[in-house]
Amino acid sequence: MGAVTVKPERRVFEGVGVRIVGDVVGDPSAQPVLLMHGGGQTRHSWSAATMELGRRGYHAISIDLRGHGDSDWAPGGAYDLSNYRDDVLKVIDTLPAAPVMVGASLGGMTGMLVIGETAAPVAKGLVLVDITPRVEPEGVRRIHEFMTGNLDGFESLEQVADAISAYNPHRPRPKRLDGLMKNLRERNGRFFWHWDPAMLNRPENDMSGRWTRVDEAAVNIRVPTMLVKGSESDIVSNETVAHMRELMPHADFADISGAGHMVAGDRNDAFNSAIFSFLEKNGL
Repeated sequence: MGAVTVKPERRVFEGVGVRIVGDVVGDPSAQPVLLMHGGGQTRHSWSAATMELGRRGYHAISIDLRGHGDSDWAPGGAYDLSNYRDDVLKVIDTLPAAPVMVGASLGGMTGMLVIGETAAPVAKGLVLVDITPRVEPEGVRRIHEFMTGNLDGFESLEQVADAISAYNPHRPRPKRLDGLMKNLRERNGRFFWHWDPAMLNRPENDMSGRWTRVDEAAVNIRVPTMLVKGSESDIVSNETVAHMRELMPHADFADISGAGHMVAGDRNDAFNSAIFSFLEKNGL
């Protein structure tokens, strides 16, 4: 595919009872690549990858999942995995061809359910970014603590940067803090994360059932699949990778040195290289 000039276009999709906002880049007639961020993030997590996909001739669609970014907050706090899955299926219905799905953390979990629980062939490939059907509980605990740590907001962007640095100490502190506003909302002089706190209220009293469900979906995935793992991740471990290999023996693996759970943000060039190698290998 040849390089093309691209400019992101904001687009609104209809989910199930919510509007889903996305950035669309590239030729609409080209192979679609649908990017889904992790919990507590927004579509801007993929900005560099989205633009590179467009430059390489793909049709890239990066969406805000329900309750995140510019997408609607869910009425009644409807943030079950099935809600995310059904929204994404409606987005896919608008595309001229089945996409390659790229999902980080929550987005990757959603991608596994979209493909593994749908009888129709809804995707041509799947890239899981630092997420496996089972995850390490300690890493999940750290994410939950980070997301619940400042629900009353921040006084300044400096405080926001401090919180991010405390969670991701290996990532350089940004030199310009105004870029953080893509993930924030300002209200009454304070800065709040750009997601619905009601996401954290969903009961998780049957985690064993949740993981069994994702296992069953993963077994049904037959499309080309790759796991891109951060070498410093506390979410994906050698044990969870081994479990995934049992369920999805056809999957490829890429380990990104020096990256944590936020692989694309930590090592974007290496992440992009892994993605494009996967697409080329599978003729996508």
